[in-house]
Amino acid sequence: MKRTASASWSGGLKDGKGSISTQSGILDNTRYGFASRFEEGPGTNPEELIAAAHAGCFTMALSAQLGEAGITAENLTTKAAVTLDKVEGGFAITAVHLDLVARIPGGDQKAFEEAANKAKAGCPVSKVLNATITLDAKLET
Repeated sequence: MKRTASASWSGGLKDGKGSISTQSGILDNTRYGFASRFEEGPGTNPEELIAAAHAGCFTMALSAQLGEAGITAENLTTKAAVTLDKVEGGFAITAVHLDLVARIPGGDQKAFEEAANKAKAGCPVSKVLNATITLDAKLET
């Protein structure tokens, strides 16, 4: 299975403009630029997209892990915060923090934590990132 996305850019780093599109069409010439990446300007940025991908991947992986334990969640909500730091040689994604709230009526805390940690380590996006990944997982029963 392969998924594709594309980006185009015109101009210099700070005054240029870019757009990102995905195979599915969900992103279609979506704007990005210096201001949306390093300031608070309009548009998206690669780190925001990585955060979305990681939150989605982890949450699906958790659902699978819970299913293997015979547990079905009523709701799983994950926020991912990607940290972009200036390091020697440029910039790098140094950390991702996953903040999970799970609603599992009658859920078992130990089984939940085990599944969450397996999902954090096993989701494909976690595996591809060369960053410290942390997780806060809250179980609502």
